[in-house]
Amino acid sequence: MRLRWPIGAIFALGLVAVGRAEAPLAPPIAQQIEHRETWHGETVVDPYYWLREKSNPRVSEYLAAENVYTDAMTEDLRPFAEAVYQEMLGRIKQTDLSVPSRRGGYYYYSRTDEGRQYPIQCRRKGSMDGPEEVLLDANELAQGQTFLTLGAFAVSDDQNLLAYTTDTTGYRQFVLHVKDLGSGQTLPDTAQRVTTVQWAADNQTLFFSTEDEVTKRPNQVWRHQLGAATSDLVYEETDELFRLQVQRTRDRKFVLISINSEETSEARYLPSDQPTAAFGVFLPRENGHRYQIDHRQDFFYICTNKDAKNFRIVTAPQHDPAVNNWQDFVSHRDNVLVARCETYQDFVVVTEKADALSHIRVFDFRDGAWHSLAFGEPVYAASSSFNSEFDNSAYRYSYQSLVTPPSVFDYDVARRQSTLVKRQDVLGDYDPRRYVSERLWATARDGAKVPLSIVYKTGFRRDGRAPLLLYAYGSYGAGTAASFSSDRMSLLDRGMVFAIAHVRGGDEMGEAWRDDGKLMKKKNTFHDFIDSAEYLIREQWTSPDRLAIEGRSAGGLLMGAVLNMRPDLFRAVHAGVPFVDVMNTMMDASLPLTVGEYLEWGNPHEKPAYDYMKSYSPYDNLRRGGYPSLLVTTSLNDSQVMYWEPAKYVARMRTLKTDANPLLLKVNMRAGHGGASGRYDRLREQAFIYAWLMSQVGIAR
Repeated sequence: MRLRWPIGAIFALGLVAVGRAEAPLAPPIAQQIEHRETWHGETVVDPYYWLREKSNPRVSEYLAAENVYTDAMTEDLRPFAEAVYQEMLGRIKQTDLSVPSRRGGYYYYSRTDEGRQYPIQCRRKGSMDGPEEVLLDANELAQGQTFLTLGAFAVSDDQNLLAYTTDTTGYRQFVLHVKDLGSGQTLPDTAQRVTTVQWAADNQTLFFSTEDEVTKRPNQVWRHQLGAATSDLVYEETDELFRLQVQRTRDRKFVLISINSEETSEARYLPSDQPTAAFGVFLPRENGHRYQIDHRQDFFYICTNKDAKNFRIVTAPQHDPAVNNWQDFVSHRDNVLVARCETYQDFVVVTEKADALSHIRVFDFRDGAWHSLAFGEPVYAASSSFNSEFDNSAYRYSYQSLVTPPSVFDYDVARRQSTLVKRQDVLGDYDPRRYVSERLWATARDGAKVPLSIVYKTGFRRDGRAPLLLYAYGSYGAGTAASFSSDRMSLLDRGMVFAIAHVRGGDEMGEAWRDDGKLMKKKNTFHDFIDSAEYLIREQWTSPDRLAIEGRSAGGLLMGAVLNMRPDLFRAVHAGVPFVDVMNTMMDASLPLTVGEYLEWGNPHEKPAYDYMKSYSPYDNLRRGGYPSLLVTTSLNDSQVMYWEPAKYVARMRTLKTDANPLLLKVNMRAGHGGASGRYDRLREQAFIYAWLMSQVGIAR
């Protein structure tokens, strides 16, 4: 049963007491108003439930007061944050060009201009020597807006039309636009809440998916003929566990509807040159069967976990892709995760993961041989880059590491040679030889070996006195790449070590690693992080009073959980857009993401899952005592983790913490889950976070 207080009653009770101008250092104290829920016969009292009332002006006042308090408490930090911002800005080539990619008779690229927040999408015909054609200037689209994000970007096969989507709130609610690239005119064809877009081969038909207005679950696919007043609904997914998207095979022969839950997949398809045909079912959904498909020369290539926990690749004839027609192309291996399959005219590329590293293998149909790309560093990130053309003779991939800036290579499949096309410029005196990266292994309490990626400046002394920032995520099977960040140099150059704990819940060590960090095994994620921190302390990489930690979104849940479990182990914490009010969110099926994520966290309407989830939910397990310094950041228009989760968490912690350490909430009132949209605004946010973390572990300037 739910008891909502009417807004009038909330006002009458005096919703919030905030720090006034005469006492700027007094933290905002949220009024406690009793709200009761009955879950599994248990009465749960939530005194801060009212913070969900986004339209209530007093909620905005409270969030604004938290920002005023954070500004006052960090006033002395401003020169340091500004210095860090200028350092970060000074490493960026502000006027720059992406690597051009061929699509039809054009080369597409984006460029940035110094002083402008957003990239400009362009193309040139024939070669890069031709005249530039500006397709979209996001700076112009952002005029009069406080936020802008581009979503879909789909060019028709004849290169004459562009379908794209924009979000101007941060709530990830995108609007479809279609532009005639010949005339430069925006056509009247549009739609709301669009998530993915694909053209049919006739250059006149669009397929797009839309989301439910309340839960934001992508649940419908539409067919739209340019110029038509309406669109036709071609598929609706009614099972709330599933989300869908529109795709196209790499050879552009088929339009696909990919329908996925956390555990099960289904694909529907139609020939892209028959856009009015009905979508057929590729393989009917079967509980626990996950698959993805691509197409080449009358055969489908299926990446499947059927009888293969870490996935395998099979081929099936186009006329009948049933299971009894499958032929193994890449066999299953217990210690290697098959992560991706890409088909091309003359070759197939397979991306695999093993020991928390990505590996890329290529099969050349011309000689029938497999060969692998070589990467020489102990930790790195390698992935497919922009490969739009099916008939490429070279495979384009991205490579970077904790010390090597993002680099784009073209791999000549016939010659088996990689050529560096572009490496991100890091301005100033950056030299990768001044830094060292390593792979470490921590032993978790149950004996599991947890990989860590670590980087530090040459000359570092391992004597337990160095400050260290430990980062982790560990959910949804989303592994954390050991990627480069020029921003991070501001930490390393001041003697701070940076480490990633590849905890269970990600896919770094295969599907079993993912499964061992979800549902009724979720606490392995938290234990792995704590055990990794203790390993780093024991091996004298750092000490508890010099150890800072960071996690965002589901990684923010990780931060909240480990703070409750081991508040003594850390000096400072940044929890970004943290998923900390697990029970209230997961008990509310009307909220975005909730129902589909029963398969990740558990369904709390079932008593065993409820008990387990409640035992680690950060908001529900706050207790009186001391906590490390804590900076919580969020955004008012976040659709992934609602702003009220971190707001409630901070409000409750203020009543329970017995220490004098800072507890700060910083709310971006004009953004969503990813923070600020403009590159300079985003850089300022990051500079503030880094300056605050460094200040807490003894780095003052």
